Amino acid sequence: MFSYSNIVTNKCPFSPRPMFSNATSSSEDEAVSNFREYLRIPSVQPNVNYDECVSFLRRQASSLGLPIQVYHVVEGKPIVVITWRGSEPALPAILLNSHMDVVPVYPEKWTRDPFSADKDDDGNIYARGSQDMKCVGIQYLEAIKRLRSEGTKHRRTIHISFVPDEEIGGVDGMRPFVHTADFKSLGVGFTLDEGIASPTEDYALFYGERSIWQIHVRCPGTPGHGSLMHPNTAGEKVRIIINRFMDFRQEQKKKLAANPHLTVGDITTINLTQLKGGVQSNVVPPELTVVFDVRLAVTQDHAEFEALLNSWCQEAGEGTHLHFEQKNLKNAITPLDESNPFWSAFKAACDTLKLKVTPAIFPGGTDSRYVRLVELEEVNPHLRGEKVENHLGKTTPSSPDRVSNLNLPVLSSRAQHDKRVGIPALGFSPMNNTPVLLHDHDEFLNEKVFLEGIKIYQSLIPAVANVPGEAHNLMT
Repeated sequence: MFSYSNIVTNKCPFSPRPMFSNATSSSEDEAVSNFREYLRIPSVQPNVNYDECVSFLRRQASSLGLPIQVYHVVEGKPIVVITWRGSEPALPAILLNSHMDVVPVYPEKWTRDPFSADKDDDGNIYARGSQDMKCVGIQYLEAIKRLRSEGTKHRRTIHISFVPDEEIGGVDGMRPFVHTADFKSLGVGFTLDEGIASPTEDYALFYGERSIWQIHVRCPGTPGHGSLMHPNTAGEKVRIIINRFMDFRQEQKKKLAANPHLTVGDITTINLTQLKGGVQSNVVPPELTVVFDVRLAVTQDHAEFEALLNSWCQEAGEGTHLHFEQKNLKNAITPLDESNPFWSAFKAACDTLKLKVTPAIFPGGTDSRYVRLVELEEVNPHLRGEKVENHLGKTTPSSPDRVSNLNLPVLSSRAQHDKRVGIPALGFSPMNNTPVLLHDHDEFLNEKVFLEGIKIYQSLIPAVANVPGEAHNLMT
């Protein structure tokens, strides 16, 4: 079974070895060569220049004989869409999404150049983006190349999208794009997006994401000289705040440890990420600020949790208050039952391939949250922030402790929009028996796993693209 606890500890069949090469062998599969070429484009945050990515994708579209469109919702942030028209284009389309950008690297921590796509004797390809997620983008294209060469037919139009800036929240990428006329013209009815590697035989499948709350708690107090015992200091208030957050964190750790059916995506995680304040060692500061990154489980009642936060501030003392840097409402969940024919088709294809697929809530955040989006609201403009999202959806996963029949929360008075997208989306990256190294040093993917992923998409893509009928509006 796929488990986040296995991410670090499990040994995988493909392990790093010192011998490697930057050369492309004449016997190397063309798909692997294309993958390595894409990896060598340093589309690394921040301030990515996407021109080379776009040029590469234009060449790929040309080799496939498919039309390509490049949209610019924000200048310098291209969104590339390659389209394979279906036999029934009036049906809602399939979107195969990936992102072009990758996270920064610490070159001194790598044993090879992170943008050379070196391949060792075991076939491990080392590069930033090899797992997250240039592999998936190329696997889409290579699977479609094979399907076209086989003369495969499909009902629904298939769009393959390559978007910018996912690694910094999609603020200038997928988030605004889903609300444009260009996106609406694609007529998307179902989306596949990224998942994560699995160190076991299982494949991870994600049908929803937790809500991100980034919380700044400001604790004012009596300032003065460090040699005195001042009353009502900021430090005393910070102690209470940290204790309450950490107590809640400990409860969630116990919940996770007590139930083998749960993953980290099923609980609310809390991490203290910043402590701010003070000017000198012997000066008691007039204010201290503590910052927490909180990911709310889909089962967590948001109103109750916010009330709990406010009660902690009240307990800490006069003037203690919180601000949200980012505050998502409940994220929409893609149903995993017979009400979702795309899921039924996806699962049937996996069963035919005898893939062991484990559904879960994604522990982090991907562009899928914007595709699943039901409603949108603005948060504190004085802090760097996202827009917050509403939830509507249901699922019937294997564990009874997971979400079902959740109520739709009411938008707060700050809501400015009601922008429904409501497209079901699944996060899936066909990488099993692979250590999870996204955002890590010496990120790699074995070429055999990569090529097997193409074969998997050769079955999954036509399965979802041949779903009959009008299947849409599953999230509303």
